[in-house]
Amino acid sequence: MSELGTGFRTESDALGELAVPADAYWGVHTARALENFRVSGVPVGAHPPLVRALAQVKHAAALANGEIGVLEPHKVRAIAAACRAVAEGRHHDQFRVDVIQGGAGTSTNMNANEVIANLALEHLGHERGRYEHLDPLDDVNRCQSTNDTYPTALRIAISAALTELAAELTLLSAEFRAKGEEFADVVKVGRTQLQDAVPMTLGREFGAFGVTLAEDVQRIGETLPLLAETSLGATAIGTGIAAEPGYAAAAVRHLRALTGLALTPAADLVEATSDTGVFLLVSGVLKRTAVKLSKVCSDLRLLASGPHAGLAEINLPALQAGSSVMPGKVNPVIPEMVNQIAFATAGADVAITMAADNGQLQLNAFEPLIGHLLLQHIGWLTHGCAALRTRCVAGITANREHLARTGAGTAGTVGAVTALAPRIGHEAAADVSREAVRTGADVVDVVVRRGLLDRATALRLMAADVTAAG
Repeated sequence: MSELGTGFRTESDALGELAVPADAYWGVHTARALENFRVSGVPVGAHPPLVRALAQVKHAAALANGEIGVLEPHKVRAIAAACRAVAEGRHHDQFRVDVIQGGAGTSTNMNANEVIANLALEHLGHERGRYEHLDPLDDVNRCQSTNDTYPTALRIAISAALTELAAELTLLSAEFRAKGEEFADVVKVGRTQLQDAVPMTLGREFGAFGVTLAEDVQRIGETLPLLAETSLGATAIGTGIAAEPGYAAAAVRHLRALTGLALTPAADLVEATSDTGVFLLVSGVLKRTAVKLSKVCSDLRLLASGPHAGLAEINLPALQAGSSVMPGKVNPVIPEMVNQIAFATAGADVAITMAADNGQLQLNAFEPLIGHLLLQHIGWLTHGCAALRTRCVAGITANREHLARTGAGTAGTVGAVTALAPRIGHEAAADVSREAVRTGADVVDVVVRRGLLDRATALRLMAADVTAAG
């Protein structure tokens, strides 16, 4: 390394020399990646779980290398200190390479090696770039390859992000169930194909929203043990080349302690190096969750449509003006936002599928795209669930007066005649329904006038049906 005045330092790699900002913790390999990959404008540092996981992997590797005697104790301590700083959330702005990059994540790994090396150098009292004292590759990357460290970090990062999503989804499910209890006495008409079906309660409808989201918390939980399988120690293609004896077992043990995850070594490291199946599974679970969230949000928008010429069975919180030209208009902005998150997540699943499919032989070069999209959409879904819960569902009210005024909340609607069919017969019930629709009469009045049932019995049967539905 040489100095270029106060603003830059010169670093070199196999391709030659390059100027690096003197105050940067990253080095020449990162500098080249910054020149080559000007794509999304989103740096790796925008994914804190991934940066934290990379630091944990490098920390575990250093401890393992120290344990087996291939890394000096003072270097182990310095690297460990640097990794702790990064894992605690410091210096994430130094992870600068674009999330979309060639090289199967090599640039991200190099970026991590350089940042950690320069932090460690300062810990030892040296200037940044003085790699003769502690080297990004020979020391920080000892016994490692991008091809085992990067996927391991991705799995840890995705596990952490999914855990946060599951927590938010659990809270959202509970909020819907609480609304279900609040609306337990609000009778309405259930609909199929957007046509009146049978009576139910608004409480049962909202309770079902809570149940369907809780199911996806379980599905997320089922993916976590699969993400805990690691290829650490596999190095380039799974043969363990350049990894010292005893390194892999020690590294996994230390990483398990650092992360608190029940990490296990992959049964076949060659297979594990090339396989992206767990990422496909996670993407599928995310798409399922996203689509179900979107369906719920579409239902909320429909139930709140109006307020005068729509269903208007519920009121969503008014959060902002809905139009620049129509005074007083208020839109269902939070459900609309979640809908869009869901659309994007479903689209990302296609890209992840293509990336997984196009891995070749012993490595998949497209894990940077897979990792970015998974972390991005887990984050979006997490934030979307939180906003939906706090800024929408918590403030929903039932439009009881409207339901009573329109008759949608009474047992005398056309849909309620289904409850009478077992007593009066399907054909008779159909005739009653057709007359009620044609004349606008209450179905109970039609049933009584035709002598099919007395009023008390008809009302009792209908009320029992609504109670059972609610």
